[in-house]
Amino acid sequence: MMRPFRPEWTRQFLLIALIVALAVSVSAQTSQLGSVKFQTSGSEKAQASFLRGLAALHSFWYEEALEAFRESTKTEPDFMMGYWGEAMAQNHPLWSEQDTVAARQVVGKIKDSPQLTARERAYLDAVKALYAEGADNSKHARDAAYSAAMEKIYRGYPDDLDAAAFYSLSLLGLVTQADKSYRNQARAGAIALEVYEKNPNHPGAAHYIIHAFDDPDHAILALPAARRYAGIAPEAHHARHMPAHIFLQLGMWPEAAASNESAWEASDAWMKRKQLLTSVRDYHSLHWLLYVYLQQGRYRRAEELLTLMKKTMSESTYENKLRPGYYENNYANMAAAFVVETERWNLGANLFPESTSDAASTAGDGGSGGGHGSHGSKPSATAEPVGAMTVRASNRSQTLPLFIRGLSSARGDATEVEKSLTGLRAIAGDSSYSGLAKGILEIRELEVAAVAASMKQDHARALELMKRATALEEAMPPPSGPPGLVKPSHELFGELLLKAGKPAEAAEQFKAAMLRQPNRARSLLGSARAAAAIGNREGARAAYAKLLEQWKQADEGLPELREARDYLKQAP
Repeated sequence: MMRPFRPEWTRQFLLIALIVALAVSVSAQTSQLGSVKFQTSGSEKAQASFLRGLAALHSFWYEEALEAFRESTKTEPDFMMGYWGEAMAQNHPLWSEQDTVAARQVVGKIKDSPQLTARERAYLDAVKALYAEGADNSKHARDAAYSAAMEKIYRGYPDDLDAAAFYSLSLLGLVTQADKSYRNQARAGAIALEVYEKNPNHPGAAHYIIHAFDDPDHAILALPAARRYAGIAPEAHHARHMPAHIFLQLGMWPEAAASNESAWEASDAWMKRKQLLTSVRDYHSLHWLLYVYLQQGRYRRAEELLTLMKKTMSESTYENKLRPGYYENNYANMAAAFVVETERWNLGANLFPESTSDAASTAGDGGSGGGHGSHGSKPSATAEPVGAMTVRASNRSQTLPLFIRGLSSARGDATEVEKSLTGLRAIAGDSSYSGLAKGILEIRELEVAAVAASMKQDHARALELMKRATALEEAMPPPSGPPGLVKPSHELFGELLLKAGKPAEAAEQFKAAMLRQPNRARSLLGSARAAAAIGNREGARAAYAKLLEQWKQADEGLPELREARDYLKQAP
């Protein structure tokens, strides 16, 4: 079920997007991190470091932002806005990560000073609200107080584009999994578009537009910003990755591959240039790149990335305390995607041996499946990031391994299937498991049971289970990136309907699957097969041709390639 979108919002966004697209054809950049203007009372040297930190902050390059802000206060110890920036860099609003202890230590250094302007004081008050201590100092309460403070600055200083950008981001940070409206995202997107129109090289504007419209219904509104963001801030690997959010939502696989290849290479170059730890590289983009390669039939390239992730895990440890289990999470999601997309079910037990003791995977717990957080700006089936999670009990760490082993063994090993189902049901009984995480777990259990029933020719049972699974998924927003479910339920339902001899119904399920995640390879293939089975030659030709175009870089010898080519030869 897609989130409702009001027609008046569509007209407003399309008009602004059109104006922006026409306005940004030529615009000089002031740095490799974009163009920002933020007047402070600091010295010229401190100001220069501050502006670099500010630009990095807008692209979520928190390491570089911290370094630059600290350099500004090293240059000028009484430069209060430098401490503001350092505290801001300890908060990662869309990843639900916050080092409150470190931030409060920095906020404690902020003192009133005669040279501070009223605008600077307003910013300092806002960051104090973000880390306030008191009776109700929950993160959500502090986020709300901070957003209210930023709204006042936004309204009080209409020419302050950074106030507008940070207010937009604060609205995105308020979105929770329980929020069923699109109000905050719509407001955030409109504000970010206004900033983008005034300064098309502002890194925060392009960045937050992408987050606001990161779903298949609204992604087209962010396409102009997505096409430009990497060029606005090419030094930041996250800026190179973010366009892929929109490209995935629109099924634009070549663009998504290029985006994540560029992001990975930029992070690797940064690590080498500064002689940093291996763990700073952008493994989030590595996971996304593997997923994109799988959608292009580039299985050998995907396997190389999986091998690289495994090698990294064996040779180094992840140091960021805000993201427990980061390496394990990323590897688990990459391995799960590889098994499901290639349908090499024999690898399930090998990649997820029963003795595995992975930390709770994001996909296993309703998270992003993405490495360093979902980057989502809405509640989604991939909304809970790694960094927000504590390492869960060992049985709950097995959700993804249990699912993949169960789905793989459902083709024949009844004992292993029952073992997986028993394990998933036991985890579902944990009362602390709720919301989207519980929904994803329930869908996985249903999928394993449905495949097992289908293999036993109990099609009625399999289809009944999948009706329940798709109903659960439709109650969730579409994913922001690779599917947290790993195997989308509509796609699997379509495949099981084909096995049950119901191609017309299968065609409807593949259509529903591609509304949520356009141009997934398995959904395209299923759609072609369903159309062929019901005699819709035109539909089958179109789907097979689209798959071949999508797989023009695919590994030769794949049976799906032969199937598509053979059909098109017989039905030119």
